[in-house]
Amino acid sequence: MLTRSELETIGFAKVGKEVRISELARFYGAERIIIGDHVRIDDFCVLSAGTGGIRIGHHVHIAVFSSLIGQGEIALSDFANLSSRVSVYSSNDDYSGASLTNPTVPAKYTDVKHADVRLGRHVIVGSGSVILPGVTIADGVAVGALSLVTQDCSEFGIYAGCPAKRIKERSRALLDLEARFIANQTPSNP
Repeated sequence: MLTRSELETIGFAKVGKEVRISELARFYGAERIIIGDHVRIDDFCVLSAGTGGIRIGHHVHIAVFSSLIGQGEIALSDFANLSSRVSVYSSNDDYSGASLTNPTVPAKYTDVKHADVRLGRHVIVGSGSVILPGVTIADGVAVGALSLVTQDCSEFGIYAGCPAKRIKERSRALLDLEARFIANQTPSNP
């Protein structure tokens, strides 16, 4: 994991306390990335912040091989968790064939769409899932592994599939656990 001085040399807009980031993670547009307290970012993650930036709340985990990429803002709220190989996109090429694609082509020949992506508090996204631009995943949502999230997800639902659909309700018991966890926090026991 990177030391505090190594974290500061990356040039993040803000880095909270007790942040653990693998030396094998990569950051682009670091000056547009805000990282809260008690965040862990594992090996081989890529965070590429466009003009909208990336905001990461407190007690967030981004697991190995995950990526957050695009021009729109990407926001992960407190207690959010991305399992391994999750991809979050706030930009998307036009796949219709009406325009060219990829970043080697000048913008006047492409039709890339940009839209903010927001993940609420206590969201967990299962391994291999993909979240597309413009999606809001409300508080307490669980997204099953290998899901494609193309539309907003309403709070405390469990979503899965391609495209992801609500399949059942998620317990709100974690809100009581959060309250107990916060109440038991001391400066020496984060």
